[in-house]
Amino acid sequence: MLWAAAGAAALVLLIALEIAARHYGQPGPITDQVKGLVWAPKPGPLYGGLALMMVVLTWRQRFIAAGAAIGIDVVFALVRYAAGVGTTEGHAFGNGALWVMLGCAVIAVTRREGAERVLLLKGVGLGLLLVAGRKTGDTWLLITSKARPEVLDPYLAAADHALGSPSWLMGRMVRASGPIGDQLLHLVYAQLAVAAIVVALYQLRNVAAERRFPSHHLVRTFLVIGLLGPAVYMIFPVVGPVFAYGPGASGTGGVHWAVADIWPDTPPPVAVPHRVPYDEFTPRNCMPSLHTAWAVTIFIHSRRGPRLLRYAGAFWLIATLSATLGFGYHYGVDLIAGVVFALTVETALRSSDRGWDRPGIQLVGYGTAVFAALLVSYRWLPMEMAASPWLSGPLLVLAMTSMVYGYVRTTRRWEPAVAPAPQPAPQPEPA
Repeated sequence: MLWAAAGAAALVLLIALEIAARHYGQPGPITDQVKGLVWAPKPGPLYGGLALMMVVLTWRQRFIAAGAAIGIDVVFALVRYAAGVGTTEGHAFGNGALWVMLGCAVIAVTRREGAERVLLLKGVGLGLLLVAGRKTGDTWLLITSKARPEVLDPYLAAADHALGSPSWLMGRMVRASGPIGDQLLHLVYAQLAVAAIVVALYQLRNVAAERRFPSHHLVRTFLVIGLLGPAVYMIFPVVGPVFAYGPGASGTGGVHWAVADIWPDTPPPVAVPHRVPYDEFTPRNCMPSLHTAWAVTIFIHSRRGPRLLRYAGAFWLIATLSATLGFGYHYGVDLIAGVVFALTVETALRSSDRGWDRPGIQLVGYGTAVFAALLVSYRWLPMEMAASPWLSGPLLVLAMTSMVYGYVRTTRRWEPAVAPAPQPAPQPEPA
């Protein structure tokens, strides 16, 4: 019933976003998904979704599914080449992965029964949810840019003085690191979904053998964060330092939209903040930093993996935080909100899975209150925060640290106790 309810809710959301996107004259997630069956697919985790779906298959079935997907893509590529149709707006490959996932859904309905049908449909749903999540996110970002013509960047820039304007500092550090550091951080930032898929595949590696999914895994948190986060964008629309205070949107549409072109050389002066108009296509996707939230969840879910996976999770978190600041995509206060947001969502999902108890309810309530307090303070107390960085800066860090401490303490209580090693049975003494 839970999976059916989740599927129905996802369908309703997709329809609503399709209608909203059509209202603004753009195709929605359903249209993009249907186009992906024939036309060159837009960038997205199509093969990542296929990989997640294949966790429910045997190794023989995985090879067949992967081979079929690659073969279909080769056929599509040859047909496009023969027809002279380019792929300037999409990728050359990806149609095959989508066709195979849909084909497995048909097989589940027509050729499977009972638990096997349910398991295969869950695998297909997981893969398609990952793909649909990307399409949904793109539509959400479009809606934020159309529905929020003004942005609140001056408020965050003022509040960020409490932390020493870290985006400006990291921007200069990344520029000084040269092309190697810049390209490495760009790779990490752009391939966050790949890191998530790697961790998820490790967590789901035994699904085919056990014929069931684990009770909680990374993909659940990843999708819920991606669903809830853009709703906050509508409440607190922000474009980021490189766009509001740098060259990011200079000259678009013949208009210089930036408040000033000073990032990352000169932090903005402390002044009374106000709303500023911005263009109609730059996403208002800064508050909270979902890249930070996703990197935090990757770090958390990699803790139970082998040493290499744990090191990779830690590296991805540090590099993502450096990239979000160093490229001017986020303010420091965005990252603090993103950490609190991620831990609150993760706690809620874990509590829902294992049964709500007092520690779980308290931590979710506390995280929600802290997150709301952060938004309120950024919006209505930025001047006070900038005027007293010696007080407001430590308070911001303390708020985030308290949530981290609460999460670690609560989840440790939830860990099953280690059973004592069985003692060998006493041997009878020789006669």
